[in-house]
Amino acid sequence: MEKIRAAVIGVGYLGRFHAQKYAQASGCELVAVVDSRAQAREQVAGEVKARALSDYRELLGQVDAVSIVTPTPTHFAVARDFLEAGAHVLVEKPVTETPAEARELIALAARVGRVLQVGHLERFNAAILAAEPYLKAPRFVECHRLAPYRERGTDVNVVLDLMIHDIDIVQTIVGAPIASIDAVGTPVFSEEIDIANARIRFANGCVANATASRVSLKTERKLRIFSDDAYLSLDLQQKIVTLIRKRTAADADGPLPVTIEEQSLEQGDALKAEIESFLGCIRSGRPPVVTGEAGLMALETATRITEQVQQSLAARTHT
Repeated sequence: MEKIRAAVIGVGYLGRFHAQKYAQASGCELVAVVDSRAQAREQVAGEVKARALSDYRELLGQVDAVSIVTPTPTHFAVARDFLEAGAHVLVEKPVTETPAEARELIALAARVGRVLQVGHLERFNAAILAAEPYLKAPRFVECHRLAPYRERGTDVNVVLDLMIHDIDIVQTIVGAPIASIDAVGTPVFSEEIDIANARIRFANGCVANATASRVSLKTERKLRIFSDDAYLSLDLQQKIVTLIRKRTAADADGPLPVTIEEQSLEQGDALKAEIESFLGCIRSGRPPVVTGEAGLMALETATRITEQVQQSLAARTHT
Protein backbone atom coordinates (compact mmCIF):
# COMPACT_ATOMS: atom_id res chain seq x y z
CA MET A 1 0.00 0.00 0.00
CA GLU A 2 1.19 3.50 -0.80
CA LYS A 3 1.39 6.08 1.95
CA ILE A 4 -1.89 6.52 3.81
CA ARG A 5 -3.10 10.09 3.31
CA ALA A 6 -4.44 11.28 6.67
CA ALA A 7 -6.06 14.38 8.12
CA VAL A 8 -7.08 15.53 11.59
CA ILE A 9 -10.43 17.25 11.99
CA GLY A 10 -10.34 19.48 15.06
CA VAL A 11 -6.94 20.55 16.38
CA GLY A 12 -7.65 21.80 19.86
CA TYR A 13 -5.78 20.40 22.86
CA LEU A 14 -6.07 16.70 21.91
CA GLY A 15 -6.31 17.12 18.14
CA ARG A 16 -2.89 18.78 18.08
CA PHE A 17 -1.37 15.61 19.53
CA HIS A 18 -3.19 13.49 16.94
CA ALA A 19 -1.65 15.64 14.20
CA GLN A 20 1.83 15.22 15.67
CA LYS A 21 1.50 11.41 15.77
CA TYR A 22 0.33 11.17 12.14
CA ALA A 23 3.15 13.47 11.04
CA GLN A 24 5.64 11.10 12.72
CA ALA A 25 4.05 7.82 11.61
CA SER A 26 5.83 5.78 8.96
CA GLY A 27 3.90 5.00 5.80
CA CYS A 28 1.61 7.94 6.41
CA GLU A 29 1.34 11.47 5.04
CA LEU A 30 -0.52 14.06 7.08
CA VAL A 31 -2.24 16.02 4.32
CA ALA A 32 -4.16 18.62 6.30
CA VAL A 33 -5.51 19.76 9.64
CA VAL A 34 -8.97 21.28 9.89
CA ASP A 35 -10.39 23.66 12.47
CA SER A 36 -12.93 26.48 12.39
CA ARG A 37 -10.55 28.60 14.48
CA ALA A 38 -7.90 30.20 12.29
CA GLN A 39 -5.28 30.54 15.02
CA ALA A 40 -5.54 26.86 16.07
CA ARG A 41 -5.34 25.43 12.54
CA GLU A 42 -2.53 27.74 11.39
CA GLN A 43 -0.42 27.03 14.48
CA VAL A 44 -0.75 23.23 14.25
CA ALA A 45 -0.38 23.19 10.45
CA GLY A 46 2.89 25.08 10.85
CA GLU A 47 4.13 22.60 13.45
CA VAL A 48 3.37 19.50 11.37
CA LYS A 49 3.95 20.95 7.87
CA ALA A 50 0.42 20.29 6.63
CA ARG A 51 -2.31 22.33 4.95
CA ALA A 52 -4.65 24.32 7.18
CA LEU A 53 -8.34 24.21 6.24
CA SER A 54 -11.47 25.63 7.83
CA ASP A 55 -13.99 23.20 6.26
CA TYR A 56 -13.50 19.42 6.41
CA ARG A 57 -15.69 18.93 3.33
CA GLU A 58 -12.81 20.14 1.15
CA LEU A 59 -11.06 16.86 2.04
CA LEU A 60 -13.86 14.43 1.19
CA GLY A 61 -12.47 11.97 -1.34
CA GLN A 62 -8.96 13.42 -0.90
CA VAL A 63 -7.78 11.40 2.14
CA ASP A 64 -7.67 7.73 3.16
CA ALA A 65 -8.00 8.20 6.92
CA VAL A 66 -9.09 10.83 9.45
CA SER A 67 -9.06 11.43 13.16
CA ILE A 68 -12.17 13.29 14.30
CA VAL A 69 -11.33 15.32 17.42
CA THR A 70 -14.19 17.81 17.32
CA PRO A 71 -16.87 18.47 19.99
CA THR A 72 -19.03 15.39 20.55
CA PRO A 73 -22.24 16.79 18.95
CA THR A 74 -20.40 17.04 15.60
CA HIS A 75 -18.90 13.52 15.59
CA PHE A 76 -21.78 11.85 13.77
CA ALA A 77 -22.05 14.17 10.75
CA VAL A 78 -18.28 14.42 10.20
CA ALA A 79 -17.71 10.65 10.57
CA ARG A 80 -20.68 9.86 8.29
CA ASP A 81 -19.42 12.19 5.57
CA PHE A 82 -15.89 10.71 5.59
CA LEU A 83 -17.11 7.10 5.68
CA GLU A 84 -19.43 7.79 2.73
CA ALA A 85 -16.47 9.34 0.90
CA GLY A 86 -14.47 6.11 1.43
CA ALA A 87 -12.18 7.16 4.30
CA HIS A 88 -11.32 5.14 7.40
CA VAL A 89 -12.33 6.92 10.61
CA LEU A 90 -10.87 7.18 14.11
CA VAL A 91 -13.38 9.13 16.17
CA GLU A 92 -12.67 10.36 19.67
CA LYS A 93 -14.82 9.13 22.53
CA PRO A 94 -17.71 9.28 23.12
CA VAL A 95 -18.27 7.89 19.64
CA THR A 96 -21.39 10.03 19.06
CA GLU A 97 -23.95 11.98 21.04
CA THR A 98 -26.59 9.23 20.93
CA PRO A 99 -26.58 5.43 20.62
CA ALA A 100 -28.81 5.70 17.52
CA GLU A 101 -26.14 7.76 15.75
CA ALA A 102 -23.45 5.25 16.73
CA ARG A 103 -25.51 2.35 15.35
CA GLU A 104 -25.90 4.23 12.06
CA LEU A 105 -22.13 4.79 11.78
CA ILE A 106 -21.40 1.12 12.57
CA ALA A 107 -23.80 -0.01 9.83
CA LEU A 108 -22.35 2.51 7.36
CA ALA A 109 -18.74 1.46 8.07
CA ALA A 110 -19.68 -2.19 7.53
CA ARG A 111 -21.50 -1.35 4.30
CA VAL A 112 -18.59 0.59 2.79
CA GLY A 113 -15.91 -1.74 4.22
CA ARG A 114 -14.02 0.91 6.17
CA VAL A 115 -12.43 0.90 9.64
CA LEU A 116 -14.40 2.69 12.35
CA GLN A 117 -12.27 2.93 15.49
CA VAL A 118 -13.24 4.74 18.69
CA GLY A 119 -10.64 6.66 20.68
CA HIS A 120 -10.85 4.88 24.03
CA LEU A 121 -7.20 5.65 24.73
CA GLU A 122 -6.92 3.70 28.01
CA ARG A 123 -7.04 0.43 26.03
CA PHE A 124 -3.49 1.32 24.95
CA ASN A 125 -2.33 2.26 28.46
CA ALA A 126 0.80 0.30 29.43
CA ALA A 127 -0.75 -0.72 32.78
CA ILE A 128 -3.87 -2.14 31.11
CA LEU A 129 -1.78 -4.06 28.56
CA ALA A 130 0.50 -5.48 31.30
CA ALA A 131 -2.50 -6.54 33.40
CA GLU A 132 -4.35 -8.32 30.57
CA PRO A 133 -3.17 -11.86 31.46
CA TYR A 134 -4.64 -11.48 34.96
CA LEU A 135 -7.97 -9.91 34.02
CA LYS A 136 -9.90 -13.15 34.29
CA ALA A 137 -13.31 -13.62 35.93
CA PRO A 138 -13.40 -10.46 38.09
CA ARG A 139 -15.85 -10.51 41.02
CA PHE A 140 -15.64 -6.83 41.99
CA VAL A 141 -14.10 -3.82 40.25
CA GLU A 142 -13.54 -0.38 41.75
CA CYS A 143 -12.66 2.60 39.53
CA HIS A 144 -11.60 6.10 40.55
CA ARG A 145 -11.03 8.72 37.87
CA LEU A 146 -10.55 12.16 39.38
CA ALA A 147 -9.38 15.40 37.77
CA PRO A 148 -9.23 19.12 38.58
CA TYR A 149 -11.79 21.36 36.90
CA ARG A 150 -10.98 22.64 33.40
CA GLU A 151 -13.28 24.34 30.91
CA ARG A 152 -12.06 21.89 28.23
CA GLY A 153 -14.33 18.85 27.99
CA THR A 154 -17.35 20.43 29.64
CA ASP A 155 -19.39 20.16 26.42
CA VAL A 156 -20.36 16.76 27.88
CA ASN A 157 -20.99 15.63 31.45
CA VAL A 158 -18.38 13.84 33.57
CA VAL A 159 -19.87 10.42 32.78
CA LEU A 160 -19.30 10.92 29.04
CA ASP A 161 -16.07 12.84 29.57
CA LEU A 162 -14.22 10.68 32.14
CA MET A 163 -16.21 7.73 33.48
CA ILE A 164 -16.77 6.34 29.98
CA HIS A 165 -13.09 5.25 29.92
CA ASP A 166 -13.66 2.98 32.91
CA ILE A 167 -17.04 1.82 31.63
CA ASP A 168 -15.32 0.64 28.44
CA ILE A 169 -12.53 -1.17 30.32
CA VAL A 170 -14.88 -2.80 32.84
CA GLN A 171 -17.38 -4.01 30.23
CA THR A 172 -14.51 -5.44 28.18
CA ILE A 173 -12.96 -7.42 31.05
CA VAL A 174 -16.27 -8.57 32.59
CA GLY A 175 -17.76 -9.67 29.27
CA ALA A 176 -21.32 -10.07 30.56
CA PRO A 177 -24.54 -8.10 30.09
CA ILE A 178 -25.50 -5.45 32.66
CA ALA A 179 -28.26 -6.51 35.05
CA SER A 180 -28.77 -3.20 36.87
CA ILE A 181 -27.30 0.26 37.44
CA ASP A 182 -27.60 2.50 40.48
CA ALA A 183 -26.14 5.98 39.93
CA VAL A 184 -25.93 9.36 41.65
CA GLY A 185 -24.20 12.61 40.77
CA THR A 186 -24.44 16.38 40.70
CA PRO A 187 -23.24 19.51 38.90
CA VAL A 188 -20.72 21.60 40.84
CA PHE A 189 -19.03 24.15 38.58
CA SER A 190 -20.69 23.59 35.21
CA GLU A 191 -24.27 23.17 34.00
CA GLU A 192 -23.53 19.46 33.45
CA ILE A 193 -22.90 16.63 35.96
CA ASP A 194 -19.39 17.18 37.37
CA ILE A 195 -19.15 14.29 39.83
CA ALA A 196 -20.86 10.90 39.60
CA ASN A 197 -20.85 7.42 41.06
CA ALA A 198 -22.32 4.33 39.45
CA ARG A 199 -22.74 0.83 40.83
CA ILE A 200 -23.05 -1.58 37.91
CA ARG A 201 -24.22 -5.13 38.54
CA PHE A 202 -23.53 -7.65 35.76
CA ALA A 203 -25.54 -10.76 34.91
CA ASN A 204 -22.62 -13.01 35.93
CA GLY A 205 -22.60 -11.57 39.47
CA CYS A 206 -19.67 -9.18 39.06
CA VAL A 207 -20.18 -5.69 40.51
CA ALA A 208 -18.33 -2.55 39.41
CA ASN A 209 -18.27 0.66 41.42
CA ALA A 210 -17.12 3.65 39.35
CA THR A 211 -16.50 7.18 40.58
CA ALA A 212 -15.64 10.06 38.27
CA SER A 213 -15.01 13.67 39.24
CA ARG A 214 -13.70 16.71 37.42
CA VAL A 215 -13.83 18.91 40.52
CA SER A 216 -11.04 17.22 42.50
CA LEU A 217 -7.85 18.74 43.89
CA LYS A 218 -5.72 15.96 42.41
CA THR A 219 -5.62 13.76 39.34
CA GLU A 220 -6.14 10.03 39.91
CA ARG A 221 -6.83 7.13 37.56
CA LYS A 222 -6.99 3.84 39.44
CA LEU A 223 -8.63 0.47 38.98
CA ARG A 224 -8.83 -2.25 41.62
CA ILE A 225 -9.95 -5.66 40.44
CA PHE A 226 -10.84 -8.50 42.82
CA SER A 227 -11.16 -12.11 41.68
CA ASP A 228 -11.49 -15.37 43.61
CA ASP A 229 -7.74 -15.86 44.05
CA ALA A 230 -6.16 -12.46 43.31
CA TYR A 231 -6.34 -8.72 43.84
CA LEU A 232 -5.01 -6.46 41.10
CA SER A 233 -4.35 -2.76 41.60
CA LEU A 234 -3.70 -0.61 38.52
CA ASP A 235 -2.45 2.96 38.66
CA LEU A 236 -3.18 4.08 35.11
CA GLN A 237 -1.50 7.43 35.64
CA GLN A 238 1.75 6.30 37.27
CA LYS A 239 1.75 3.03 35.25
CA ILE A 240 2.12 0.75 38.29
CA VAL A 241 0.59 -2.74 38.40
CA THR A 242 0.37 -4.54 41.76
CA LEU A 243 -0.74 -8.18 41.85
CA ILE A 244 -1.55 -9.90 45.15
CA ARG A 245 -2.27 -13.64 44.89
CA LYS A 246 -2.81 -16.61 47.19
CA ARG A 247 0.45 -18.35 47.92
CA THR A 248 0.87 -21.70 46.18
CA ALA A 249 3.04 -24.69 47.14
CA ALA A 250 5.57 -23.64 44.49
CA ASP A 251 6.05 -20.16 45.99
CA ALA A 252 8.84 -19.32 48.45
CA ASP A 253 7.84 -19.07 52.10
CA GLY A 254 6.98 -15.64 53.52
CA PRO A 255 5.26 -13.95 56.44
CA LEU A 256 1.96 -13.58 54.56
CA PRO A 257 -0.25 -16.23 52.88
CA VAL A 258 0.01 -14.23 49.64
CA THR A 259 2.61 -13.18 47.07
CA ILE A 260 2.91 -9.50 46.12
CA GLU A 261 4.32 -8.52 42.75
CA GLU A 262 4.69 -4.86 41.80
CA GLN A 263 5.61 -3.74 38.33
CA SER A 264 6.50 -0.15 37.39
CA LEU A 265 6.19 0.38 33.66
CA GLU A 266 7.55 2.86 31.17
CA GLN A 267 5.07 5.68 30.58
CA GLY A 268 4.85 4.77 26.92
CA ASP A 269 2.82 6.73 24.36
CA ALA A 270 -0.76 5.48 24.28
CA LEU A 271 -1.89 7.92 21.59
CA LYS A 272 0.98 6.93 19.30
CA ALA A 273 0.09 3.25 19.87
CA GLU A 274 -3.60 3.96 19.18
CA ILE A 275 -2.91 5.76 15.89
CA GLU A 276 -0.33 3.18 14.74
CA SER A 277 -2.87 0.44 15.53
CA PHE A 278 -5.49 2.32 13.47
CA LEU A 279 -3.11 2.64 10.52
CA GLY A 280 -2.22 -1.04 10.90
CA CYS A 281 -5.89 -2.02 10.71
CA ILE A 282 -6.27 -0.02 7.49
CA ARG A 283 -3.31 -1.86 5.92
CA SER A 284 -4.16 -5.36 7.16
CA GLY A 285 -7.96 -5.32 7.23
CA ARG A 286 -8.03 -6.59 10.82
CA PRO A 287 -10.69 -5.15 13.16
CA PRO A 288 -9.61 -2.31 15.46
CA VAL A 289 -8.87 -2.83 19.16
CA VAL A 290 -11.81 -0.54 19.98
CA THR A 291 -14.55 -1.20 17.44
CA GLY A 292 -17.59 0.94 16.78
CA GLU A 293 -19.60 -1.71 18.67
CA ALA A 294 -17.35 -1.28 21.74
CA GLY A 295 -17.79 2.49 21.54
CA LEU A 296 -21.56 2.02 21.28
CA MET A 297 -21.65 -0.32 24.28
CA ALA A 298 -19.76 2.20 26.43
CA LEU A 299 -21.99 5.04 25.20
CA GLU A 300 -25.20 3.10 25.95
CA THR A 301 -24.08 2.43 29.53
CA ALA A 302 -22.87 6.03 30.01
CA THR A 303 -26.23 7.25 28.69
CA ARG A 304 -28.12 5.02 31.14
CA ILE A 305 -26.00 6.33 34.02
CA THR A 306 -26.52 9.95 32.90
CA GLU A 307 -30.29 9.48 32.66
CA GLN A 308 -30.43 7.93 36.12
CA VAL A 309 -28.40 10.77 37.66
CA GLN A 310 -30.60 13.37 35.95
CA GLN A 311 -33.75 11.62 37.22
CA SER A 312 -32.42 11.60 40.79
CA LEU A 313 -31.49 15.30 40.51
CA ALA A 314 -34.96 16.15 39.16
CA ALA A 315 -36.62 14.18 41.97
CA ARG A 316 -34.51 16.03 44.54
CA THR A 317 -35.46 19.47 43.18
CA HIS A 318 -39.15 18.59 43.42
CA THR A 319 -39.03 17.49 47.07
